[in-house]
Amino acid sequence: MAKQIFVNLPVKDLKKAIDFFTKLGFTFNPEFTDQNATCMIIGENIFAMLLVEKFFKTFIQKEICDAKKSTEVLLALSVESRTKVDELMTWAINAGGREPRAPQDYGWMYGRAFEDLDGHIWEVFFMDETSKPKR
Repeated sequence: MAKQIFVNLPVKDLKKAIDFFTKLGFTFNPEFTDQNATCMIIGENIFAMLLVEKFFKTFIQKEICDAKKSTEVLLALSVESRTKVDELMTWAINAGGREPRAPQDYGWMYGRAFEDLDGHIWEVFFMDETSKPKR
């Protein structure tokens, strides 16, 4: 099994991306940060590498998906409460993100989503598995 996950995302402006995610409470590993990339720490073993598009292209043969026009991936972050979902969403919107859809409330699971400055969609959700309906 894998020990860690590093999600690699292309960004147009690294400084703006770092400023945006800093406002959401994320931190960055300076050992993996330079003018081309940064390592955003999401959790103990969960990271997002934010790579400027020119650098990102050195790892791929295909074109970069324009996340403002197409969706290639949904990044979902589980948080500890419904309040934390709303708090993180407020921070995202205040930092310049946008909410692309209405909140989803299933009683036992509550989620919202935001688009970052480059159009990547981050879902933020809380699950109370003790309240989940039995199948």
